[in-house]
Amino acid sequence: MTDVRPFRALRYDPARVDLGRVVVPPYDVIAADERAAYWDRDPHNAIRLELTRDAADEAATDYTEVRETLAAWQRDGALRRDARPALYALRQRFVAPDGGERVRDGFFAALHLEEYERRIVRPHERTLSGPKADRLKLFRATAANISSVFLLYEDPALALNALLAEHLDAGPAAVAKDSAGVEHRLVAIDAPDAIAQARGFLAERAVVIADGHHRYETSLAYRDERRRAEPGAGPDAPFEFTLAYFANAYAPGTLLLPIHRVVREAPAPDDAGWAARLPGWSVERVALPDADALSAALERHLAPLADRHAFAADDGSGTLRVFSRPRRDGDDLSIRVVHAEVLRGVFGLDDVAVRDGAVAFPKHAAEAAREVRAGRGTVALYLNPLAPEDVFRVTAAGEILPQKSTFFHPKLPSGLVFRLLDGEDLA
Repeated sequence: MTDVRPFRALRYDPARVDLGRVVVPPYDVIAADERAAYWDRDPHNAIRLELTRDAADEAATDYTEVRETLAAWQRDGALRRDARPALYALRQRFVAPDGGERVRDGFFAALHLEEYERRIVRPHERTLSGPKADRLKLFRATAANISSVFLLYEDPALALNALLAEHLDAGPAAVAKDSAGVEHRLVAIDAPDAIAQARGFLAERAVVIADGHHRYETSLAYRDERRRAEPGAGPDAPFEFTLAYFANAYAPGTLLLPIHRVVREAPAPDDAGWAARLPGWSVERVALPDADALSAALERHLAPLADRHAFAADDGSGTLRVFSRPRRDGDDLSIRVVHAEVLRGVFGLDDVAVRDGAVAFPKHAAEAAREVRAGRGTVALYLNPLAPEDVFRVTAAGEILPQKSTFFHPKLPSGLVFRLLDGEDLA
């Protein structure tokens, strides 16, 4: 099913560049007021290949400057092309939101592009046209994959993780610590037997896009343009592939974290209101004198309810209400149940109201609590994360998860590897 190939990556030369100073978060999570700081951090910072310095200039640019910068960095040796095609194993060591240290192992490869209808590469969310138009301009200017799509595969037995760990432990490695404190260890795998094992493993499986839907769909659009311009290029043409990172959804270091909800203006119900609008739900009341107690309260009272539909409601009054009900035959995902029975049933907010800003989506529970306590919301709804099997079950059926269902931690930075689509990269 999933066709991946080794490729000759374009990488920073560690003798010329401090990798920790040039890797950056994905372009779509860099705020407009953060661009200048990354831009000024190092003259070879990867943001210079992704974004304009000033967000206001983005609409007018054709990214000619990026093409020239990419060429100049290759001429001066800051970027060097690997001599042999490889897969690139990446180990990320980081502190999880619960304070514990975690490790996520994955790898970069060139992924053969597939239409969603084939159910080989599966999306989990819808995209917007604006970001795709911007990324297509970048593709046309550079003929390169500057950043990677992030995909998940199913491997509950951790079979492929052993292969990756063997090479990551042996090295040699390029190592960087980014501005968020995540340590990245990158190792090229060019042994034919190891490459064959990884390719054979994924060839039997579908993959789900975790992050990078816009990048993937832009790759499809660029591929279609190049097909029209080069009708005889064939199925192994470089534009038939895109740069992709793969991680095991079931590995301990792959965190699928919830995105919480903050109801902006609809009034918070009292106890009688909650009971009337949520028949069949049980509720546990937990004293929550301040936001500092939130994390421990959620870990103690909400996390153990993962086998039920559950959420916790915080109206800033000092009482956390933890609601749950059993799953029933035919029940949907808990996130969909919360949207239907809580956002709509309790607060009267339909999908249009949610899209129009009646609900905010903080990624961290503490952030949601601060919104309520600062008067920027009436109720915070804290959720448990989706399980990997939920993501694969829904996407296998051709369905899309609700808006802001989950986020994958840590993010995958730009700048570890680049891929030139010049016909000289693939094995």
